[in-house]
Amino acid sequence: MSTFKHPKLGEVRPSQLLFTYGVGALIDLPHLSVIVAGLDDWQVDGGVAHAITEERLLRTVQSQLGTQVQQLRSPPTIPAGASKLDPLSPLACIGVPVALFPRWMFCPRCQRLAPLSTGLFERRDDAYHPDRTHYVHTNCDAPKAGQPTVVPARFLVACPNGHLDDFPWIAFVHRGPTDCKARLRLIEFGPSGEARDLEVRCDTCNQRRRLADAFGEEGRTLMPHCRGRRPHLRDYAETPCPATATTILVGASNLWFPAVVTTLAIPSASLWLAQLVEDHWANLKMVSDPGVFTTIRQMTPNPFGAFIGYTDTEIWQAIAHKRDQEQAGIADDPADVKQPEWAIFSTPGQQLTSSDFRLREVEVPAGFENQIARVVLVERLREVRALIGFTRIDAPGEFGDSPAAAQERRVPLSHRPPAWVPAAEVRGEGIFIQFNEQAIQDWLAQVAAQQRADQFSDSHQRWRRSRGITPEAGNDPGMRYVLLHTFAHTLMRQFVLECGYTAASIRERLYARNVHESDLHPEPMAGVLIYTAAPDSEGTLGGLVSLGEPDHLRRHLRAALRDGSL
Repeated sequence: MSTFKHPKLGEVRPSQLLFTYGVGALIDLPHLSVIVAGLDDWQVDGGVAHAITEERLLRTVQSQLGTQVQQLRSPPTIPAGASKLDPLSPLACIGVPVALFPRWMFCPRCQRLAPLSTGLFERRDDAYHPDRTHYVHTNCDAPKAGQPTVVPARFLVACPNGHLDDFPWIAFVHRGPTDCKARLRLIEFGPSGEARDLEVRCDTCNQRRRLADAFGEEGRTLMPHCRGRRPHLRDYAETPCPATATTILVGASNLWFPAVVTTLAIPSASLWLAQLVEDHWANLKMVSDPGVFTTIRQMTPNPFGAFIGYTDTEIWQAIAHKRDQEQAGIADDPADVKQPEWAIFSTPGQQLTSSDFRLREVEVPAGFENQIARVVLVERLREVRALIGFTRIDAPGEFGDSPAAAQERRVPLSHRPPAWVPAAEVRGEGIFIQFNEQAIQDWLAQVAAQQRADQFSDSHQRWRRSRGITPEAGNDPGMRYVLLHTFAHTLMRQFVLECGYTAASIRERLYARNVHESDLHPEPMAGVLIYTAAPDSEGTLGGLVSLGEPDHLRRHLRAALRDGSL
């Protein structure tokens, strides 16, 4: 008998709360649509949301959101082995809060369209099966309708500034503001469900209008200005929004884009004790007295069991040294998360190893010595991701290369500046390939590469111009990035076809920087990390690392380049 357990309806993985169903995202349930509430409503006390330690990522988040952010936390989760069947149990309240959205509902029997505030629809709860909660039309006038279950209206409006609102049904059908006591219906003329087959009618004044008028460039000019609504915070923007609302479908792919920052947990100290202090700094920085630290170490269980073998005096000296470094401002540039990783990967023989990070350099595959400078097998890695906001209509990477431009479009996660942000960690393995810089320069100097660079740059500017993103020439990744990105996906596709990995299970992390592109680090970068990771504490099983052995990698590189040739 199979013991595999399917996830219950309404359950999501921690990583999904960063990339799919984060703050401000819509979640479709069987009979309802809900929006994930802001961090102000999340209950994270009582040990249901543990702190995730990664100081480098925390500094990066602070550079984006402010120094008041003191913690990275996992989403609230029920303790392992606990049951949530009892709706009166405190465990039933653990989770991510949501609110009903959109607020307009549609009765499929009588085609009535109305907001919940009218009182036409009544909620039916099921305490033991919350996924069965639904609304019914209590006085449906369709023949033999009874009390049919209603569904959320499928149309919303959003704007590039991240606001989201119910579709303006009454103003739309009446072509502007009206005093009509509207009684609306949504009529379908075909089975497609497309906008051209849908018509909104007002039974009160006999006004009618096809939904196709709300779409396209012409439709956008007919829509009202955005009201600045932020349903995840249950409020409206403090200043009027100048944007015009855009009609969008529930479930559209551009309804929600996460703004996520990611780092690899790499050794940042040259001594074991210093690295242990770095790894546990989120808790150690709260200890202000050596006597308190000694008392904590004597507790059962000992929260600092990793320091066994070191005396209290040795540990406290390391803590004091770390605190002095912070006060002196000795740290990496938080905005450049990849430079420290590049430094580690490009000098693997000089680095510490840990339970979360272990490197092994191998020979470059025969025949690729002129193109590849180094191959490093990352036998263990830990990746930590943090959600710092979200956008709508346009993805975060489309707003330009300045932090100010990105922040202007990014929607906040809470009313007040947050003291913590949701995070998730995964463990796994990977292959790092560092390219020969001279080979990169020779390729970039080729006439064909320069012509293609001009084509890419022109297309990039026209694309940004069409979306009103300034500056038009900003955020151009350049041909070095294009080369590394193309190589990474060509090799990843080879791993998928030959080795059984799914395309979603393998990711790439690119290290691309031209000479003197950074004032702090003028040296160039040209490398690719291809890795796979899982939320399990043991990570993955080592299969990807084995593909990086010289003979295996040589075969896969040749096959990837052959299949990727035009």
